[in-house]
Amino acid sequence: MTASRKIFAGARIRLLRQGLNLTQAEFAQQIGISTSYLNQIENNQRALSGSVILALVDTFNFDLSELALDGAGKVSVDLQEVLTDPIFSDNKVLTQEIKVAATNAPNVTKAFLDLYRMFQKSREQLGEVDNALKDREASLAPLPYEEVRDYFHYNDNYIDGLDRAAESFATSLPHTDAGRHTDIADYLRQKHDVRVVMRKDKPSSGTVRTYDPATKTIYLNAASTMATNFFQLAYQVGLLEQGNLIEQLLDDAGFHTDVAREVCRMTFANYFAGAVVLPYSEFAQAAKDQRHDVEKLAFQFDASAEQVCHRLSMLQRPGEKGIPFYFLRIDQAGNITKRHSATTLQFTRFGGGCPLWNVHHAFQSPGEILRQLAVTPDGVQYLSLAFVQTKRVAGFKSPVRKYAIGLGCEIKHAGHVVYADDMGTTDASNFDPIGTSCRICERTDCFHRSVPPIGKDIKVDHNTRGSVPFKIA
Repeated sequence: MTASRKIFAGARIRLLRQGLNLTQAEFAQQIGISTSYLNQIENNQRALSGSVILALVDTFNFDLSELALDGAGKVSVDLQEVLTDPIFSDNKVLTQEIKVAATNAPNVTKAFLDLYRMFQKSREQLGEVDNALKDREASLAPLPYEEVRDYFHYNDNYIDGLDRAAESFATSLPHTDAGRHTDIADYLRQKHDVRVVMRKDKPSSGTVRTYDPATKTIYLNAASTMATNFFQLAYQVGLLEQGNLIEQLLDDAGFHTDVAREVCRMTFANYFAGAVVLPYSEFAQAAKDQRHDVEKLAFQFDASAEQVCHRLSMLQRPGEKGIPFYFLRIDQAGNITKRHSATTLQFTRFGGGCPLWNVHHAFQSPGEILRQLAVTPDGVQYLSLAFVQTKRVAGFKSPVRKYAIGLGCEIKHAGHVVYADDMGTTDASNFDPIGTSCRICERTDCFHRSVPPIGKDIKVDHNTRGSVPFKIA
């Protein structure tokens, strides 16, 4: 097993102290350390000791789960990837420098990332000599989906007000023997005078839901699963009943474009629907009871395995946090179509992912849940799960969409996850070395490496050819 990691949480401690309106001397006195020691902690020159952590809990009721992943970890990974751009090739930025910048100056780092995205967009437009550049500000703004994705990324994929509203609705919804789908359809009819019609005339059209405001009719595809149709009806409830809350959240988010705002409106409605399908407290308790068995949870809540995995990565409610999971969905070309990580493991934004990660092998084993013990270059060990999710509509020649779903957590939580049983989690030799992407992975001995890591010199030996055509200094 790897040694315990040192915990640096300077930004968290500084925010806690400032929120209490205490000076460093006053704060240090209350937790029984010197002012100079506190100053070193806040500047990430000293790690948190066990006694300091206990003092924080006893004195300020500090939430230990906040130490699991400082937001700086996500910013750090983003910054590492941006620095793989060849324009920074003359600047040898050390990994430790990146971590210090992300931890001690996260807002400055995010501003730099925003500036880079604007530069990247401008460079792409100029490279294409795009004569359609009529609105300079709009052309330099982040892409709508990327901006919305970042919003959720930096909010830990948890929106408290919306989540609690969905839980309240799910709890108040009548539960009859007819099933949840019928119950929510009856609710829509009685509360909003909205009819639900199952359509069988276009089973292979790919359209899962259509709402006609004029006739107040929701048309659902009869070929879709019950889980999909229940989700779609909950989505409609979110739009009909949570408009004011969603509008407030959109105003607070401050998106650059109207398109991004509308994308996020859709995403908020999706979020509400997912939280109705899997209400927070009930689902969190069931996850513990079932030891996070995805198939059992899907059966219990009439949900899809993908919905369950996504929800497991969202259990970040203060005071009721679940195990920190990462979740992602990739297509057969390796493109990440959904992603979130409540762990220290973050996903690549530029370039491909690590081919040694089991999520890329899932397409070869349809119908199976692949299990992997993996270790990242920073020494953190993970339990990683992967399986294929197939989405199709009725018809022999209808298109079929296949995705690989990835779910995982740090190995310290393995005792609470059924999939870790019998895997030998105490034997370091059972762990496969993986990385985020070649450009920011520091492993020097990987036989699957495609490009050198940023900040490392390479040497070419013309007399010897290994698995890759260069050696990393």
